[in-house]
Amino acid sequence: MKKSLRMGGIVATAALAAVSLAGCGFGGGTASDGADGKATTLNLLVPSYSDNTQGLWETVIKDFEAANKDITVELEVQSWDNLNDVVTTKVQGNKAPDIMNGGPFAGFAADELLYPIEDVVSADTLGDFQDSFVESASVDGVQYGAPLLASARALFVNEDLLAQAGVTKVPATWDELLAAATKVSKIGGGVAGYGLPLGSEEAQAESAIWFYGAGGGFGDATEITVDTPENLKGAEFIQKMVEAGATQPDAGATDRSPLMDVFVQGKIGMIIGLPPTVGQIADGNPEMKYSVNPIPTMDGKPFTLGVADHLMAFQNDGKKQAAITKFLDFFYSADQYVPWVTAEKFLPTTKSGSSAMDSNEDLLPFLEMLPDAQFYPSTNPKWDATNAAFKSLVGQLAQGKDAQAVLSEIQAKADAG
Repeated sequence: MKKSLRMGGIVATAALAAVSLAGCGFGGGTASDGADGKATTLNLLVPSYSDNTQGLWETVIKDFEAANKDITVELEVQSWDNLNDVVTTKVQGNKAPDIMNGGPFAGFAADELLYPIEDVVSADTLGDFQDSFVESASVDGVQYGAPLLASARALFVNEDLLAQAGVTKVPATWDELLAAATKVSKIGGGVAGYGLPLGSEEAQAESAIWFYGAGGGFGDATEITVDTPENLKGAEFIQKMVEAGATQPDAGATDRSPLMDVFVQGKIGMIIGLPPTVGQIADGNPEMKYSVNPIPTMDGKPFTLGVADHLMAFQNDGKKQAAITKFLDFFYSADQYVPWVTAEKFLPTTKSGSSAMDSNEDLLPFLEMLPDAQFYPSTNPKWDATNAAFKSLVGQLAQGKDAQAVLSEIQAKADAG
């Protein structure tokens, strides 16, 4: 997932000048609110996930406007690189969108710019969100984000390589993973047992696999906790994997995207992947025999790293609450939401959406993992600094630096903000 689904934390990076792909500047509370008998205009700001994004939203809007003659929706599509700058400029100019699709929302909530989601969706829509996504959509116990789409991670296994190495069981624990990966690496010919991407692209994501897998994590909305005994166990096992030759060379500088290409080429036994990985294999190596499995953990307890993007509703002048509610309830109805999220190749965040998609064999393993999903503490104001520290420092684990020293250094960067 592009971004931050990038299915690491979902963080929009500010960069470049804003270039609108559709629509024009929003007027915040200046557009008609319907009180004078004219149509209410809702301004919708979204990022582009794919070449399909604009067309998918245009279809939703066309259907919505046909069913709600008194409401029009103006769409603006931005790149993820531009989104943060664009919305910041709009908010500062009193031209915030009425509805926005984004990642982090804690700052807007702290400035009291957003509606609590319970104020802009029906009780049925609110209750349809999967419980595992509600906490990550909330600040101080109040839900401000409507979970839009999700991604989860899983262990992709090259079944032929494991069979060639004499491994008969997909590993569920770290010890089993180490044993299996070591055997696969001994095949030789440039084959690696486990793909370990600790390079800057998604160092925080691979770290989370091991930290959460040891019962640790990154903290919560109020406190970042990196330097913990549980995380140390994860960090030390990363080093154990490297020292045993169970991973690819130079794991500390390897990014996830090029490493996934190597897996698709059939040169890695096991790697953590995402729902789009299924499509990559279908396109790049359709003859590969592979399986999608739960992520191995220290004790074998189920876990996945989840990421969710959200819709948020700005209060502006407070006159469009009813129209916003109509639009969100319409969008989250299964006949609108399921085709949308399916076309974008992500996972649904609603219970009805999951039920509707549970026959999709490619997505089913990920859907089954969602109830056990753990999330980045993206509502913590120090998360951005923490994320940056992981990207620049955690690769040292694969280069022989003392694990405790690495965790302490990351914690110090996080505390400094």
